[in-house]
Amino acid sequence: MKTLLSLKIAGVMTGLLLSLAALGQQSDSQSLIEKGQYLAVAGDCGACHTRSGGKEFAGGLAIKTPIGEIFSTNITPSKTAGIGNYTLEEFDNAVRNGVRKDGGNLYPAMPYTSYSKISDDDMKALYAYFMSAVPAVDVKGPETALPFPFNIRLSMAGWNLLFAKGKPFVEDSTKSPEWNRGAYLAEGLAHCSTCHTPRNPLMAEESDKSLAGASLGTWFAPNITSDPHAGIGSWSQQDLMGYLATGRAENGSQAGGPMLEAIDKSFSKLSPEDLKAIATYIKSVPAQSMNATSEKRKGAAPESSDISLMNGSAPEGAKLYASHCAACHQVSGQGSNGLPALFNNAALRRPVADNAVMAVLEGLIPSKGQAMPAFNDNLDDQQVATLVNYLFTTYGDPKVQTTPARVKALRQGGESSPLLVLAKAGMIVVVLVVLILGLIVLKSRRKRK
Repeated sequence: MKTLLSLKIAGVMTGLLLSLAALGQQSDSQSLIEKGQYLAVAGDCGACHTRSGGKEFAGGLAIKTPIGEIFSTNITPSKTAGIGNYTLEEFDNAVRNGVRKDGGNLYPAMPYTSYSKISDDDMKALYAYFMSAVPAVDVKGPETALPFPFNIRLSMAGWNLLFAKGKPFVEDSTKSPEWNRGAYLAEGLAHCSTCHTPRNPLMAEESDKSLAGASLGTWFAPNITSDPHAGIGSWSQQDLMGYLATGRAENGSQAGGPMLEAIDKSFSKLSPEDLKAIATYIKSVPAQSMNATSEKRKGAAPESSDISLMNGSAPEGAKLYASHCAACHQVSGQGSNGLPALFNNAALRRPVADNAVMAVLEGLIPSKGQAMPAFNDNLDDQQVATLVNYLFTTYGDPKVQTTPARVKALRQGGESSPLLVLAKAGMIVVVLVVLILGLIVLKSRRKRK
């Protein structure tokens, strides 16, 4: 009887232990998924892989680049349209090396050159989240069809050999844990350099000019190095944290375009500790003097009078401002009721007028707070140029001006990359060389006969 009782007790205990182990595994699995979800937000995956009105991560978003439109792919766990058949190793290879399951190369519109810094543990968490918690969507988006020769994905293999040399992030033992965390996020998942670092003629980042500012085709990503004039060296850590959390800073900066989207969908959802870490790292980035404004901030706001508007002697820019801007930004551009002042506004302290033009054309629509309407359908190219030039002359850097031709180009998505012309010219040269060699061979054979 004692033996039988002991066996029963042992069986019960074994069952309890197995149940506890299963619960522990389930808890660990859930923790891994939750970690992966946070990392996906930090990486801003949804911004590119979710089109307006579409299902989350189902792709189909048209990403405008200087060489044409690239459509984001479905990264849900669908086995027919997404990444449901990917192993962890294949998922890792796509995210960190830009190579799909079928061996095809991704275009660097997917920032795998930055994602290469993601740690192995974080890759496992991301994989767990996408495979276990994201609903599968069995719909494929449009296929990317770039012009020749960029439609040949194998060409990216050569580009990767030259420029995709990233490795997982290695901590700097001379820096604080907070700095290292900020560097890991900013250089990797948040991929700050993807937008804020200038690119060479082959569209690769110029590492010696890291975060010194760059044109994105339409919007201009400013210098965010520690330079006090060209960059954000005069910003406090709290200024930067507040900007990343809300899209606005007390020094007259408001996010727009891709940065506003990144703040709405990513930075604003990060923990205060991670925002502080990112700010700590960004504040330490070596100063770069590129893309500075030509003049210092103005000392006093201009005083405006309605008399010239009433008698018709006001310049056209002032009339456009009074008709479309003054109701919100006030007659003298001082702003009110939470709406920003235009005097010395950061948007009017850029080396180019593109951001101000884009703000007028597309508006600024944050997920929270007051929105600026788009005037794309209300103002023609000449009117937008006249208005923006008036804004820079009156409230910002008067040496920065734009033209109707530039407004037209921005309205159409920006100018094409010279790489397109170079590539086509290069292919013509290759064809000519092949033809010449063919003629030489043919002539040589005829001589032998």
